[in-house]
Amino acid sequence: MSKIITLRKGLDINLVGKPQESLADAPQASEYALSPLDFEGVTPKLLVKEGDRVKAGTPLFFNKYNERVLFTSPVSGTVAAVNRGEKRKVLSVTVTPDASQEYEEFEKTDLGSASREQIVSLLLRSGLWPMIVQRPYGIIADPSDTPKAVFISAFDSAPLAPDYNFVLKAEQKNLQTGIDVMRKLTPGKVHLSVRAKAEGQMPSLKGAELHAFAGKHPVGNVGVQIHHVDPVNKGEVVWTVNIQDLAIIGRLFNEGRVDMTKIIAVAGSEIERPQYVRMVGGAKVDSPGQGQREATEGGRQRPLHLGQRAHGHPDRAGRLHGLLRQSADRHPRGRQVRTAGLGDAPFREVLRVACLFFGLCPKKAYNLDTNMNGGERPFVVTGLYEQYLPMDIYPMYLLKACLAGDIEKMENLGIYEVTEEDFALCEFVDPSKIEIQQIIRDGINLMIREA
Repeated sequence: MSKIITLRKGLDINLVGKPQESLADAPQASEYALSPLDFEGVTPKLLVKEGDRVKAGTPLFFNKYNERVLFTSPVSGTVAAVNRGEKRKVLSVTVTPDASQEYEEFEKTDLGSASREQIVSLLLRSGLWPMIVQRPYGIIADPSDTPKAVFISAFDSAPLAPDYNFVLKAEQKNLQTGIDVMRKLTPGKVHLSVRAKAEGQMPSLKGAELHAFAGKHPVGNVGVQIHHVDPVNKGEVVWTVNIQDLAIIGRLFNEGRVDMTKIIAVAGSEIERPQYVRMVGGAKVDSPGQGQREATEGGRQRPLHLGQRAHGHPDRAGRLHGLLRQSADRHPRGRQVRTAGLGDAPFREVLRVACLFFGLCPKKAYNLDTNMNGGERPFVVTGLYEQYLPMDIYPMYLLKACLAGDIEKMENLGIYEVTEEDFALCEFVDPSKIEIQQIIRDGINLMIREA
């Protein structure tokens, strides 16, 4: 680690309810679910039906467009339901868990002698392959591709985000194995990004090239880090893995089973004791809500919801997330519990009007409401996007190219480098309240269809 990469653009959002460094074990949930909506570009084909018995690691469905990519149950138990939406679209598969968990047994692979094909096969059969995401496009990696590099971000700069140095302090062995697995998947480098002066135990991991970043959010976004380390050009492919998912992959190779246990941050102004909770991915989010403050007079409690991707199931602790976040609604109709990512519509509307105050008083912790402050308006060219997006692209012109469906311009303006999460902060500061992330995703989907 020869130098610190410092980003001058961005915005840190200091909210009330940061998690304390205490850890609790969540009780077993009443049911667990796996949703294909958590993954971009997946059309599920079911492998189970209601009443079937499954183990942790048993395939529930596969991707119609790549039958090798399986999605497996996070727990053992009985398939309780296949939930469908319009036109019988599969929304999720729910499993009622056993009191004592059983696991599908997978071979413990010797990484020193294993071939790349053996490692890819094990990740596919175990259902952990969907944890590997491809850039460009932010979709599940194609097992037949060979990426030029793998990128892993070891910190999260979003508001109320978990401290991975605390979350992963007991996962050093699994993280090292995960990095060894990634090294087998690419002939290039495995890049590991850490926050400068808060590296924790990450520099002790071997086999990865370490990069230290300093600056404001979205400095923790892996897309921003890729842009400043080794940008993605046309015809190139890189893979990314969430740091908690990397530990789960390492656990598979060390223990020979799919263990989806992870630690999430239960945080926000309406949590009485913000803390970290150990639970299994896919859990119905009711038990971590213990300690939620009572509703104000005239208000009512609403169920906790985990902020998932734009189309994710609202009340599951999905496989892609490490944060359960709450904020209060002080409207006359009562307190409304909101949990969402920075750019998700409810959370975005909460914070937009306070953006100026975050810049003026960055050390003050804010407790905000969910006032919408008006509706969507026409695009206003303010130059705000360029002030907050720490990437060398022209965001306004890229958005217009996406709206126009101009593929050539989208390519020239950097569509291969971004996904919707990279524009979350732009959406947050946008005075026009445009759904910027959805515009970017629609543009990416057009590229996938036409490219």
